[in-house]
Amino acid sequence: MSSSGSSRREFCVQACQAVSVISIGSLLEGCSGSPTSPSNAPPLAAINATVSGGAIALTIDASSPLNNVGSAALVQAASVNVLVARTGQDAFTALTAICTHEQCTVTGFENQTYVCPCHGSRFSTSGSVTNGPASSPLRQFATRFAGNVLTITIS
Repeated sequence: MSSSGSSRREFCVQACQAVSVISIGSLLEGCSGSPTSPSNAPPLAAINATVSGGAIALTIDASSPLNNVGSAALVQAASVNVLVARTGQDAFTALTAICTHEQCTVTGFENQTYVCPCHGSRFSTSGSVTNGPASSPLRQFATRFAGNVLTITIS
């Protein structure tokens, strides 16, 4: 092999490594969050659930993290994560738990506000953005509460 083939290969390897380092640095700097990033927001209680027929059914009893008005939980199913808040005695809201900013799973909840752990976006229990960097609301799912069973329609 000639020396020019070897130096071309070395140049290509070094150039690719330099581009990789610059790209990773840009990604890390490109979304640095905000001064209000929520690492200290209390985590939501998690509820494991299953999806059946396009819906999730949850029993709300004394042991449920959703037993009291004003409470909230992260419902985790194999195909979807849902933020659920109890907004009234017989009223609930259900939202996608995927932040509209960078698709992180929203896991924090404080002062009746959902908090994204990645960059500090905050959402009301109805899904509207209360503090960016997210600019779009969280998708809402239909809910029905009857006989202590909350049904969340996700399809």
